[in-house]
Amino acid sequence: MHLLARTLLFLHCGLRLRARMGEAAAVLCLVILLGLSGGARAAEPLALTPDRPQINAWEAITLKADPTYQLSVEDMLNRLDEFEAPPHRGGSLGVHKTAMWLHIPLIARDKLRTPWMVDLGYSSLQADIYLASGGRVLHQVRAGQPEQRQIASRTPALAFDLQPGQPYDLLIRVQASGPLILPVTLGEMPAQMHAALQEQMLQGLLNGLAFFLLMYSLIQWATQRDRLFAFYALVVLGSAGFSMQFFGIGDQFLWPGNLWMSRYAGLIAGLMALAGSFLFLGAALSNDPRSRYARTMRAGAAITAAVIAGVMLGWVNVPAAIAFMSLAGPLPSLLSVPAALRRVRQKDPIGTTLLAAWAAYGIAAAVMVCLVQGWVPANFWTVHSFQFGATVDMLLFLRVMGLRANAQRALAQEALRERDLMHSLAHSDPLTGLSNRRGLQNALQQALESCAPHNLVAVYLMDLDGFKPINDVHGHDVGDDLLVAVAHRLQANVRHQTDVVARLGGDEFIIMARHLPTAQDAEELGRALLRAFEAPFILSHLRLRVGLTIGYALAPTDGREPQDLIRLADAAMYAGKQEGKHCIRRNSSPWALAS
Repeated sequence: MHLLARTLLFLHCGLRLRARMGEAAAVLCLVILLGLSGGARAAEPLALTPDRPQINAWEAITLKADPTYQLSVEDMLNRLDEFEAPPHRGGSLGVHKTAMWLHIPLIARDKLRTPWMVDLGYSSLQADIYLASGGRVLHQVRAGQPEQRQIASRTPALAFDLQPGQPYDLLIRVQASGPLILPVTLGEMPAQMHAALQEQMLQGLLNGLAFFLLMYSLIQWATQRDRLFAFYALVVLGSAGFSMQFFGIGDQFLWPGNLWMSRYAGLIAGLMALAGSFLFLGAALSNDPRSRYARTMRAGAAITAAVIAGVMLGWVNVPAAIAFMSLAGPLPSLLSVPAALRRVRQKDPIGTTLLAAWAAYGIAAAVMVCLVQGWVPANFWTVHSFQFGATVDMLLFLRVMGLRANAQRALAQEALRERDLMHSLAHSDPLTGLSNRRGLQNALQQALESCAPHNLVAVYLMDLDGFKPINDVHGHDVGDDLLVAVAHRLQANVRHQTDVVARLGGDEFIIMARHLPTAQDAEELGRALLRAFEAPFILSHLRLRVGLTIGYALAPTDGREPQDLIRLADAAMYAGKQEGKHCIRRNSSPWALAS
């Protein structure tokens, strides 16, 4: 109607100019008026040719807003002259509280060799696509009517064929609760399918990685009961779910035709990742769950969970939930920066890794904001920037868990070393490193449990002959060195896998020998110990001689209680001392050896 009115106006002006100025001047002025009128001249059709198998449709797109959400395709076909050029042709219109109509005039100069397809390249919107000619709709695909879809595609798409030389109008109606990101492309069917397969491959790789990270974290949580793995699983599940909905994987494969999931799945997944981020960072950076930081992070997760419940129950609308996610999204990182910086100052790689993760996330979020505002064009890298950033974030969070596990393992090993040290101090002699009385009693108690008439346990109690004069003459340092040398010689003359050498104190030593077949074997072991002390001890420039007096008892022959065996061995050793020293005695049967 507007076009008809302007045409009549131009004709009227042309007649009056002709009457006053002549025919040539009237034609010239009419041409100038037509040139100055933006709506009177039809937009140049976008020519589809074989030498351009894929075209960015934004070079020919014009726009018209529909704030009433009521205008039909027939209304738009009658208002093509009202469409205006977009403020920029980067492929993003930002956030609009209206339905937007896109118009692309098409023409095929020659016969097309294959059908063509228009693809919107973004799934998080409602889109109706119409192909018309001569004011009549020829093909259409409408949102919410999957039976009209010609192609199983992640994103809204329409296949068509054009008659050579005939003009066509491609009209696209879009609306969304979020930004209108519209990387609209036109292309031959093979070229568009090749691009779609490449995108499917990329989504398969990234979502497959997310799946394995999710399974790994769940298995680790189930086996180790470390809640950090559960929080990480929540982050991975939310990030992957958001990406799958953002790129149309959910609508194509997981919940095709489910309008509720199409509307809410991406939002709920994003909120889930936000709640997981609060919990994960709070657990990774705080060793005290009662600290103010840890409580704040748990409160943030609880509020986010309440918003999720409100969205699912219909108490919170989509714009309010999007506003909450936009405002609360940076909070987990911002609240955690001080704790991460403290870790960096402590040379803890967890802090550095988290800062790198936030840097990657921040760059991806900044690119996404620029894309939404139309400051950067909608291309492969900008459209996928957030998904790439989230993937890097997940991998760096995985490294954080590995670093934390290493730190916990190191703490556990240190605790074990301290426990072993305390056990060693409690069960060993600090001078010689031999077992002390408590260590011997524990080993003897275990050995006695398996002793038998043909599996004897011998307890040898021995005292050094001639040690006191050496200690008095040469001093305590030499005496200590001599005791250490005695300990080494005793250890060198027993069976290392079965026998235990202990120092009771002063110059008294005790040996427990197990797995002895007969009493004669026990006697031979005692004699071997006596012979071992026939050689002198060389300490620096000193040659020192000490001997042994040994008393021993056998289990189970002489008793089965550790204290009884030690008492009997002590009595036998005392009797040996009384009878001349440097001998071995069991109860009342002495065997003396010449010195």
